Amino acid sequence: MSATQSQKGGGSAVALPPLTNGPHRKRLGLVALIATFGGLLFGYDTGVINGALRPMTAELGLTPFTEGIVASSLVFAAAIGALSGGRISDGWGRRKTIILLAVLFFGGTLVCVFTPSFGVLVVGRILLGLAVGGASAVVPVFLAEMAPYEIRGSLAGRNELMIVVGQLAAFVVNAIIGIVWGDIPGVWRIMLAVCALPAIALFFGMLRVPESPRWLVEKGRHDEALAVLRSVRSEDRALAELGEVENVAKEEQESQQIGWRAVFSNKNLFRILLVGIGLGVAQQLTGINSIMYYGQTVLVESGFNESGALIANIAPGVIAVVGGVIALSLMDRIDRRKTFILGLTLTTSCHLLIGFASMMLPVGNPIRPYVILFLVVAFVGSMQTFLNVAVWVYLSEVFPLHMRGFGTGVSIFFLWVVNGFLSLFFPSLVAGVGITGTFFLFAVVGALALVFVVKQVPETRGRTLEALEEDVTTGAIYLVHKHQAPVGS
Repeated sequence: MSATQSQKGGGSAVALPPLTNGPHRKRLGLVALIATFGGLLFGYDTGVINGALRPMTAELGLTPFTEGIVASSLVFAAAIGALSGGRISDGWGRRKTIILLAVLFFGGTLVCVFTPSFGVLVVGRILLGLAVGGASAVVPVFLAEMAPYEIRGSLAGRNELMIVVGQLAAFVVNAIIGIVWGDIPGVWRIMLAVCALPAIALFFGMLRVPESPRWLVEKGRHDEALAVLRSVRSEDRALAELGEVENVAKEEQESQQIGWRAVFSNKNLFRILLVGIGLGVAQQLTGINSIMYYGQTVLVESGFNESGALIANIAPGVIAVVGGVIALSLMDRIDRRKTFILGLTLTTSCHLLIGFASMMLPVGNPIRPYVILFLVVAFVGSMQTFLNVAVWVYLSEVFPLHMRGFGTGVSIFFLWVVNGFLSLFFPSLVAGVGITGTFFLFAVVGALALVFVVKQVPETRGRTLEALEEDVTTGAIYLVHKHQAPVGS
């Protein structure tokens, strides 16, 4: 091991020069802002269906089942997009893959806006889903690989903040367009068309953004990697980080622990892949995206009229953004495990309270819709503050470089598959067992997820990606149950 590497099994002992302010910090912030337009598109495309579905149903003559297909086709396609996007980014590069995703976002939007029928609409939603899934896998990895380890949590977490900003934007745009032009045939097409603007911004912005320096080192392009690091770090920090990445890349080559095949020959790599899958699935089984996709349906079921539900539905979007901002301020100060445990405890409690409120306040009770709205907002706030941002950051940092795209893609593939089944069957679930049974079921699953996190999920905060890589590969990461602060933190 070089002197810049971490001590096995403990906190990071990385002898890197401290972060400094200057033009390079502003450059890093600009790179992150441009890349997170992928998250903004992710959020808008998944959130816009919330308000567009009812007028879309009226114009295209959708049935409850075909409504579910429209909503879930994007999500199932996102599972494929995550899996393929991660693999493509490993071979083709993070930057080029994000540019390709921007083209998919724009093309999918055009197909949806000008669709003449249900079938063409589903094709457009599939194209958008491939883009959304790819962005969910590649953008967080790109940000994590560009970030200094001291601020990796808050920098990579900006993508999740942009996702909920995109969802909030969709809710607000839906409400404004629905109220102002609600009587115009095809009003939902206007709601969908707004997505084209950030897709154009992402495409042209990424043309001016550098490639991930860690990916460049893995491909043997060391001079290019140093040039990128010099643009977003001080000179001495850039040289030190390059040396650390080169050492780990050399050790990987010598040990022949390279690529996705290594996952199935190393039990520690396979175990961390299962941890990533489990964490992604647990996040979705809280039911968060059921609220984000079908929030208007839930609020109508609780007692709001349709126009009231459309406006009230903005509240969860607002609290999601507020929670995201708070989460970013906590990411570099509180361990990932602690945020997961606190988040699952709060969301499970909210599930129970929503179930009890729905059971104890009968339909027609004037306070029922407002109590349920308050509890839904509390659930979304808890989820966003302590789970969503932390999960996406965790998945972007926990896998070794040689399998990062693959591991992140597979984990997010399963996340999207679960999301897809919930999207497809959530309306039927609410129709069958009501709000009461639905949220009690979410509570049971949340309790199981809490046990999984406590027993199986290791800590990653405060470590360089290279230090984490060694401990994940050797299994030492599972022996450290109490986080130790890194040297110099």
